[in-house]
Amino acid sequence: MSLKMTQDQLAEFLVAEFPQVAGDFAIEDVGENRIRVRLVTEERHLRPGGTVSGPTMFALADVSVYLAILAMIGPRALAVTTNCSIDFMRKPAAGADLIAECRLLKLGRVLAVGEVLLFSQGVEAPVARASLTYSIPPG
Repeated sequence: MSLKMTQDQLAEFLVAEFPQVAGDFAIEDVGENRIRVRLVTEERHLRPGGTVSGPTMFALADVSVYLAILAMIGPRALAVTTNCSIDFMRKPAAGADLIAECRLLKLGRVLAVGEVLLFSQGVEAPVARASLTYSIPPG
């Protein structure tokens, strides 16, 4: 299966459909069943102690899987998360961007399963691991 949306098309889709958060995410690379997305962290993404909040890390993982799916199936705005599990393993570095490395493990007609490793910029070990399942609307 080949890509149905390019990196630029995904970025344009995000701006058109989710303008309220599109500026938070930068798509760095997209390929078959994989994507890398950066969250440019700002003060509003932090929790007490100066680290990136859990909800912010969830958002990055969720958006990454969503975009990886759309890259493969085309612009279907109504694909929705049906399950998510996150393991928070390390405290992200203060002030560093977060980078999501996502790969799709299964892409079926109705369901997709993705895995995401979240990294704090400049740190080799992941700060979190997420597994998400999406429901894909009929084409």
